[in-house]
Amino acid sequence: MNILIIEDEARIARRLQRMTAEFFADKPNEIIVCDSLQSGLDQIAAQLPDLLLLDLNLNGDNGFEVLEQMVAASFHTVIVSANTDKAITAFAYGVLDFVAKPFDRDRLFKALTRFVSPALKPDEGIRYLAVKRSGQVRLISISEVIYIKGAGIYTELHLRNGQSELHDKSLEHLQQLLPERFERIHKSYLVNFQQIEKIIINPGTRYGALLRTGEVLPVGRSKYKDLKNKMI
Repeated sequence: MNILIIEDEARIARRLQRMTAEFFADKPNEIIVCDSLQSGLDQIAAQLPDLLLLDLNLNGDNGFEVLEQMVAASFHTVIVSANTDKAITAFAYGVLDFVAKPFDRDRLFKALTRFVSPALKPDEGIRYLAVKRSGQVRLISISEVIYIKGAGIYTELHLRNGQSELHDKSLEHLQQLLPERFERIHKSYLVNFQQIEKIIINPGTRYGALLRTGEVLPVGRSKYKDLKNKMI
């Protein structure tokens, strides 16, 4: 596991490194610390992390520059910052958590637990998913997403307007970020529960979810009972 910390205050960087190493002590990991915006961007370009711990005020540089450039990337980001007025904006960009400075061990561990436990949701819900096309980042409102399909190492966002967009985050990572109304109905599908019209049984005891759009998506056998109960 590759973890990147971008923090310009050496004392805080060491503390983050120590606590993060303690949390992941039972997992093979490499923790790299960068003390400036540019060195952090260079490190990300050289090797994508699995997790980024990011300060927003980096010697006068704005950590949001990292977030804006990497918001559609495959890894999760946890903001660690005293700029609590930026929390809502950060969540809108799809960060996993926002840890306010000064922080203690329990609060940081709570954020790291969210990283390793997909069922745990952030206290704030994200409002957008970012997609990158031709080098440009575009924010898509969560309300426009009907369902998300796994597509190898990527995912496909299927939208109300009938279009689809590729996203770099996996289904597992998106499931951690999205509101509770997004249900994992199959190993390859996350669906906005409000878009499900009914559950159907196909020949051969195969299950499906009929959406309001008329599309039918597969429902995994292990998901059928829970989904049916929620529909009642």
